[in-house]
Amino acid sequence: MATAQATPARPVTTGARRGPLAALRDHPAAAKLLLLALVAAVVVPLVHGRWGGGIWPEALTADLSAPLGDVTDWIVSNRDSHPLFLYFFGHISNAVVLSVRGVYLVLLALGWAGVTVFAAAVAWRVAGIRLALTAGVSFLLCGLLGMWVPTMQTLALMVVAVLASVVLGLLLGLAAGLSDRVFRILRPVLDTMQVLPAFAYLLPVVLVFGIGVPGAVLATVVYAAPPMARLTALGLRGADSGVMEAVTSLGATGRQRLLSARLPLARKELLLGLNQTIMMALSMAVIASVIGAGGLGDRVYQALSSVDVGAALAAGIPIVLLAVVLDRTTEAAGRRIGAEPTGPALLRGWRGWSLAAAVIAAVAVVGRAADGQVWPDGLTVAIAGPVNTAKDWMVDHLYTGVPVVGGTADLASHFTSGVLNPLRSGLTGLPWWSVLLIVAALAWTIGTWRTAATAVLAMAAIGVLGVWEPSMDTLSQVLAAVAVTLVIGFGVAVGAARSERLERLLRPVLDVFQTMPQFVYLIPVVALFGVGRAPAAAAAVVYALPAVIRITTQGLRGVDPAAMECARSLGATPGQQLRQVQIPLARPSLLLAVNQAVVLVLAVVIIGGLVGSGALGYDVVFGLAQGDLATGLVAGAAIVCLGLMLDRVTQPTTRRQRQES
Repeated sequence: MATAQATPARPVTTGARRGPLAALRDHPAAAKLLLLALVAAVVVPLVHGRWGGGIWPEALTADLSAPLGDVTDWIVSNRDSHPLFLYFFGHISNAVVLSVRGVYLVLLALGWAGVTVFAAAVAWRVAGIRLALTAGVSFLLCGLLGMWVPTMQTLALMVVAVLASVVLGLLLGLAAGLSDRVFRILRPVLDTMQVLPAFAYLLPVVLVFGIGVPGAVLATVVYAAPPMARLTALGLRGADSGVMEAVTSLGATGRQRLLSARLPLARKELLLGLNQTIMMALSMAVIASVIGAGGLGDRVYQALSSVDVGAALAAGIPIVLLAVVLDRTTEAAGRRIGAEPTGPALLRGWRGWSLAAAVIAAVAVVGRAADGQVWPDGLTVAIAGPVNTAKDWMVDHLYTGVPVVGGTADLASHFTSGVLNPLRSGLTGLPWWSVLLIVAALAWTIGTWRTAATAVLAMAAIGVLGVWEPSMDTLSQVLAAVAVTLVIGFGVAVGAARSERLERLLRPVLDVFQTMPQFVYLIPVVALFGVGRAPAAAAAVVYALPAVIRITTQGLRGVDPAAMECARSLGATPGQQLRQVQIPLARPSLLLAVNQAVVLVLAVVIIGGLVGSGALGYDVVFGLAQGDLATGLVAGAAIVCLGLMLDRVTQPTTRRQRQES
């Protein structure tokens, strides 16, 4: 009896003793936070006693202004005489100028009718008659808006920049796809190239190549090549192992395996890379207008300088149309890979392309004979006047004097004083080591210790660069804009996920907003809200919303129908289905939406330096305007670190994912 009583007592005692450890094993996030708290209890007193709290200590900063200033002086002094510039960069610059000019002359030779038919014919051969009509109408609208010549200038720059980006991306992607060591080396380089704000690397490009087309093309290549490199490497590394083993067993050489197996298997990834490269190159071509790229981007930039909403819209619409046509064409080409050919048998393959080429040549000859190189001035429609009239009405009636709300100016003022200022004061008022601890806790909770270490080192680098306070100011703007974006985006996405009609209505609106250049958002926002941090945050919200809505809607719609049906059969209300089924199952998509919101908001908040957002954005713009390499590059590096940290604390990473990557 005593034995029987003693036997059950032992498991109870053992379970009580192991309870906390078992609980920590069941809750790894709590275990990580407990360990971090123990480390902080030991390290923080030592750090605080040595360097104190408050903002980042002066003793831990590195002044880069002197060496970067010396680099600037050397470049300026030797740009016209050193062999490196005369015989290397000079030849690159001349090649770019000749290439862009050659493409532009070809477009002029085709004439407006030939270019329009060429776009429609390519779209017809790739995607069918519907997209062909879309392409033709889009180019006709560019002419109708009086933007034919700027559109051709932008298109010529785009062709050269995209070709160079694709070649560079393919070479880097091939190296990374075939070598693990190269892949590990290139990955942080590509991350930096994509996160570094465009204005930051426009400055060194201008110092080397000067103002004009060469600098604009090369800056575009730096910005647009990484997606091609990433997706090429992804396609090559993801090639079917069974196919590769079969090819190897047949005695194929490395070159034969690449040409006959790896590249054909990666065709979809290659076309997706081309698609992304085109879209990013078009976006960058607009930003590059700041350094004299010309074309549509220059019209948008001039409109921003004078707050001319009508002129900006007239130049922004052709950019959207170009983006839509190029995006749809390359996307359709990717979908048709491996599919059965459609259409009449006589128009398939080379016969269809021959017919298209003949029609293009005939139209170009007729247009040339009719002196139709450029769009006739008599067939244009000026929309700037009516748009500005509508803008003036909105400003007169919405800027001030709105009942209850007070107007957009009051909203901007309240948002600045009630949200942005307290958030900035809170971040700058925190001890620097507490910010590092918070970053470590967030990153480690949702990721691995490597993720946390990367995020903490990124924040520490900001302090070392000596831009802690402006970085906290920029971070406050990003956090506020992201919060507004997520609230609005998730609300709209829930409605779109429940209503197919609403999703269809939103689709063209999201297409337009997602392809509109970032500069275009700033102009109406400045007109309605004035200048300052609030307008920059508002423009960032508008720019980031489409991606958040799309990703969230797709995630909610992609939830397993069986799980939804089970919830409905148990009597769950729509609200319960959303909270207890859709949101938990769509968690990866929701987290991806948060991550994209952070990245996109950060990009526009930096450009907001043009309209008074201050902080790092102002430093980058000031460095570009004054040719101050130190100020611009230090601020750009801080933005890279800030973006890297925000990416790590918003994108979960498991140990397995880390090993696979």
